[in-house]
Amino acid sequence: VQLQASGGGLVQTGGSLRLSCVASGSTFGINTMGWYRQAPGKQREWVALLSSGGSTNSNDSVKGRFTISGDIAKNTVYLQMNSLKPEDTAVYYCYAIPRGGARLWGQGTEVTVSS
Repeated sequence: VQLQASGGGLVQTGGSLRLSCVASGSTFGINTMGWYRQAPGKQREWVALLSSGGSTNSNDSVKGRFTISGDIAKNTVYLQMNSLKPEDTAVYYCYAIPRGGARLWGQGTEVTVSS
């Protein structure tokens, strides 16, 4: 399975970005997709997830600002990021979890929020 993330970029504080991720290859059985992020010098942090049943969850640090959406059956997930803050600056990684399998990672897309 290959995960292709896109949509990162440079934005000012308060701005918005929309990240996209598409999974391809042997995608049968994927039941969860989501996002992590890793800021410079920090550990990777979970951001949000979307399950095949349509349920979502997100880290408290982004609740009310970020919205995850997509269609697991179509192997796509999006992350709408609003009211961005400098502390949201990070490389954002898309992931997918196949039923009974290990987490799979995409290559990451960089988000920079200027103050």
